[in-house]
This record gives sequence, C-alpha cells and structure tokens, in this order.
Amino acid sequence: MGSLNARNQDAVSPGPAGARITATGSYVPEQVLTNADLEKMVDTSDDWIVQRTGIRERRICAPDQFTSDLCIAAVRNLLDTCPQAELEDTDLIIVATHTPELAFPSAACLVQGHFGLKQAGAMDLNATCAGFAYALHVANGLICAGLHNKVLVIGADALSKTTDYTDRTTCILFGDGAGAALLERSADRPGFIAYHGGADGSGAEHLYRTILTDKLKDKNGDSQPLKADGRIVQNGREVYRFAVTTVPVGVSALLNKAGMTAGQVDWFIPHSANLRIIDSVCEKTGLSLDKTLHTIERFGNTSAATIPLALDAAAKAGKLQDGDNLLMYGFGGGLVHAGLLWRWSC
Repeated sequence: MGSLNARNQDAVSPGPAGARITATGSYVPEQVLTNADLEKMVDTSDDWIVQRTGIRERRICAPDQFTSDLCIAAVRNLLDTCPQAELEDTDLIIVATHTPELAFPSAACLVQGHFGLKQAGAMDLNATCAGFAYALHVANGLICAGLHNKVLVIGADALSKTTDYTDRTTCILFGDGAGAALLERSADRPGFIAYHGGADGSGAEHLYRTILTDKLKDKNGDSQPLKADGRIVQNGREVYRFAVTTVPVGVSALLNKAGMTAGQVDWFIPHSANLRIIDSVCEKTGLSLDKTLHTIERFGNTSAATIPLALDAAAKAGKLQDGDNLLMYGFGGGLVHAGLLWRWSC
C-alpha cells in the first residue's frame, strides 16, 4: 500500500448559509441473523465473533427485498417520526450505496419514483462505508453554493446479497439497513463545521467486489487476478491496519481544521465496522468511548448505513441536544475515508 493519507482534501463552510439536518429516519429488515445462527453455517463461535468484532446479531433482507426498498422504508420512517418534515420541495436525492439492485436506474431514482418527487434530481454515490459522510459533504456543498435548497441523503446497503456465507472471515460481519437525513438550507443555523477526507487507491486489492472484470490494474498497467464471483472479498488485517492508522490522523486533521479539541466533541459517530477499530481510534484521538454512538452490536457492519442508523437512534432517544458537536467518520473499500464535524440543531 502507498501513503495512506495521500491526496487528502479539506474544506470549511464558505459562508454563513449552509445545510441543516432537519429530520432523520432509519430502517432495518425484520429477519435477525445471530451469532448462534452463524455457528450452524461456518466454523465459528459467539465468543470468537464478539471478542474480535463486538457483533452479536445483524439484520438480513428478505429474498425479494433490496437496497431501494430499505431506502424507501427509511424515508417513510423519517416522515412518520418527524411530522414537520416535507418532501414535496426536495430538489435532490443522493443515495450512498454500493449494493444497488440495478446498475441503472439508480436506487435514488427508484426512491424518487416511489415518492413521486418529480422536481427532484437523483443520483447514487459509491464511497462504500464512507458513503454517508461523502454524501453529506456533497449535499452541504451544493446547498452552500445555492444550487439546491433541500437534499434527501440516504445511506443504505444490502450486504447480505453480496456476502459469501461460506467465508467465516467476512460473513460474520455484514448486515443490511438504511438511514436517511433531510438537509435544508439555513442562513441562521447551518450545521456544517468542517470536512476532511481522502483515498488510497493502491489498497484496492484489500477490499473489493467484482462486476465486469476479474482483473485489477496497478498504476503501471499490470494486472492481477481477482476472485470474480461478485461477492465481497476482504483482507481483514490490511483493512484494520488502514482504519486504525488513517482514521486517527483524519480525526486530528478535522479537529485542527475546525480549531477544536477532542474534548469539544459531544458525540463521535464512526463507521461501525468493528468494535476493536472504534476502541483503537478513541484511544489514539482522545475521543470518549462513552460519547461514541454505534450500531455494531445489534446490526453489524451495514456499510453506508452505519452512521445514519446511529445518528437516527440517538436523535430518537433524545441524546442529541441543541448545539451538540457531532464528529462523523467513515472508511472503507477504495480505500476511502471521510469525516465531518457537524453542529446539531433541534
């Protein structure tokens, strides 16, 4: 792997007007896959899974349930639980996912069509497990630029559709779910504070899923074979190394950009990939584990959905107070990473 922090990009809010999160929603499928269930499928155990990942169960889509269905259900939950929310004047839908059921139309188009939002543009954004953070960054930028006034951002993945349930190193990790956030232009209470993100494409071989080819070209044009069955392939050791090295550096850069300290962060919302990664990041950055929000134990790794699932759960539980500083940070296949500091408003 090359430099893990190459070509990082930073941003701060360009002016007083910006995006405010005005409503959130979430959804997970009904079917529960427990560690005991996995013990019957592969050579593993509940103790082994919990000690290494912190995961006890995850939710799995029904056979006829796909990413767009998860998105639609999360948006319905947003509307049901946030009576003030209105979609009619939404002018853009962004779905962060790498598991759409169709190459095209996009999952975002299927959401747009379901709710009849004829005035809204729609696009999918693939930044894997950092997708929701990337999507928030894009939505905020478009709103700050005056190009959009209301953007519906959804992070959703149906990882069970792409998981190899004979591979005990990966099948214990993944679950399905979706989380949604409605962003609206606000001149007096914008939420965005700062952004930091980057990528290391030289680490692509460590986490991938094939579609049209079974080869990966390096920067010299040389190819190496890939496992071409359309299932997730992960080198867990290398991904772990990337996360515990890159995310703490990114968190520090994000705090420096905002002129803040770890002690000023009210809630840390990391991508829920592995509890050991979260522990390591908190130890290296000074962020408090007691102030960390995650969904790893009950839902496992739901990729782009982990951050919005935790965000919505905290909002519904009344944990988020007006003016709280949230630090969201995602990382995943690409290899990519992205984080935002966001001021919550009720």
